[in-house]
Amino acid sequence: MNLTSLGPCRLTTDDSGLANEIRQTLTKDDIAASFQRVGRETPADLPLCDFVAPLDRTSSGGEGSTDVGDVSWVVPTVQARVATCAVGTPFHTWQTVAQGKAPAAHKGMIHAAKVMAATASALIQSPETIEAARAVHNGRQTKTPYQCPIPKEVSPPIIAKPK
Repeated sequence: MNLTSLGPCRLTTDDSGLANEIRQTLTKDDIAASFQRVGRETPADLPLCDFVAPLDRTSSGGEGSTDVGDVSWVVPTVQARVATCAVGTPFHTWQTVAQGKAPAAHKGMIHAAKVMAATASALIQSPETIEAARAVHNGRQTKTPYQCPIPKEVSPPIIAKPK
């Protein structure tokens, strides 16, 4: 809701210039897969995402992972994606790193922070929304309980720091 009301990140033609340069190094498949998760075809000439995907969209899958996986089994979790790099940029690549300190990345980061702050504020003011999310989460946990993929007898190695 807050992402929709704040709209997409406002980017400039200078931001698009760098994005277009980066896109010249990407494959057509990378670019085409960009909006797969939002069920939308990726325009071939779109350098930076300029829209907010509707919540009621149909998804056709997509690639990626997140380090919030185990957390999402313990508490209700939400994830938002905000434009910080050229459309089609695969994660964990030199292209991602090259855009990391670009003005578009900074603008996207600030925009995401605003969305997160607005969401936190709205939740603080609406405890019934938190309770409803908890109820949905608990219902899903009842149907599909969390199973840690790490065997109980396995412990992470602890490396003592020298004194």
